[in-house]
Amino acid sequence: MRKLFSLLLLVLFGLTAQAQVTFKITATPANTPANATLYIAGSFNNWSPGNAAYALTHNADGSYEITLPAAVGTIEYKFTRGAWAAVETNASNGSVPNRSYTFGSGPATVTCQVLNWEDLGPSPSGGPSTAAANVRVLSTAFAMPQLGRTRRVWLYLPPGYASSTRRYPVLYLQDGQNVFDAATSFAGEWGVDEALNLLAANGQDPAGCIVVAVDNGPNRLDEYSPWNNPQYGGGQGDLYVDFLVQTLKPYIDANYRTLPDRTNTGIGGSSMGALIATYAALREPTVFGKVAAFSPAYWFANAPLAAYVHQHPANPATRFYFVSGTTESATMVPQMQALRDSLQRGGVPAANLNFNTRADGQHAEWFWRREFPAGYTWLYAPATATAARPAQRLALALYPNPTARELRVELPAARTTGEAQLLISDVRGRTVLRAAVRNGQRIDVSQLAAGLYVAHLTANGLSGTSQFAKE
Repeated sequence: MRKLFSLLLLVLFGLTAQAQVTFKITATPANTPANATLYIAGSFNNWSPGNAAYALTHNADGSYEITLPAAVGTIEYKFTRGAWAAVETNASNGSVPNRSYTFGSGPATVTCQVLNWEDLGPSPSGGPSTAAANVRVLSTAFAMPQLGRTRRVWLYLPPGYASSTRRYPVLYLQDGQNVFDAATSFAGEWGVDEALNLLAANGQDPAGCIVVAVDNGPNRLDEYSPWNNPQYGGGQGDLYVDFLVQTLKPYIDANYRTLPDRTNTGIGGSSMGALIATYAALREPTVFGKVAAFSPAYWFANAPLAAYVHQHPANPATRFYFVSGTTESATMVPQMQALRDSLQRGGVPAANLNFNTRADGQHAEWFWRREFPAGYTWLYAPATATAARPAQRLALALYPNPTARELRVELPAARTTGEAQLLISDVRGRTVLRAAVRNGQRIDVSQLAAGLYVAHLTANGLSGTSQFAKE
């Protein structure tokens, strides 16, 4: 009898734990369109914001409701009007945390209220749109098939684009709602449109640049790191980079006059956006040739990022611009510097690594707005000029490699005359040998410890880098 009673309890508990739940929205903003369809998106449907199977029923009394199938555990969710650009927000139109519900309390009805919709509510800044006339929303629900989501995507076209036939370099930026418009930003905008328009008007950016900015979503931390942080999440970064490379960039290149090669394609962001931008350039060296890392959140995945850089050295021609405040956190500058040094050990010449720290810098939009013009100018103006003269890099060869006692230096005789300056650094970036060399000269390296080294050569205004191993 006791066993039968226990069995009945288990059955009843199982039925209770898997009970259905009804979500009912009893109040919506007054400006909700009368014909709007509301959806529930969450962990149970891969956060799809406009999945027809999860549309709410509009009741005669003005409420909306949906009953989800029986399940177990805890789910997270939000309400939308079919896209993340039209997701629910708080009273001041700021982002709200995911709602949650735990199955297990029997049949239930959860009542909810929606205070604002992101695209219809007041701007977080309290002011009107500040986006320039040459900024447009490419789509409020651009498909991200790799992630099963949609996202708002912004597009900046340089002045004169419509009246010219020129092709332009492109910069892809993350956290798009903060890039152009104070009305959609979380705590101020970057002012990228104003900065580029001013540079163009002053003749300081004659080439111009197309900027594509992708909004973040409720899965921001997951999407902006390919590695999982046990406390904060992550792990969808590869899928996000797949979206950029396989879906978004091909669309932009097909529909706008771009210079699609890696030399003219950059990627950037701040904080977590800088982390995924750095990773994207390392993983896709044939796609991205420039990286803008503003206050990078390398702490989120510092160990796996360091290992990845070591295992996948960057393309030496990739240009990296780093900037952060010195007091943003205890780890910000040291980790940024460690990555810079690792890139240099891997073969990226110092000329392609622009490292900056600011005593007054903060982890804030105003700081990144202030620093953007300098980063952009360094990344694009010099690189565009260099791209027109690809032969300006100094080719060199070192052999035998690995070596036990000496290296022979082979230089392109047609490009160099006289002596070249050789600088050899160890894996920590420390200079261990300097010498003046000529083509064919042998250098004694027997005194060096076994390990990996980077050789930097300069001659006649040209420079080149190569790695070698000492046995």
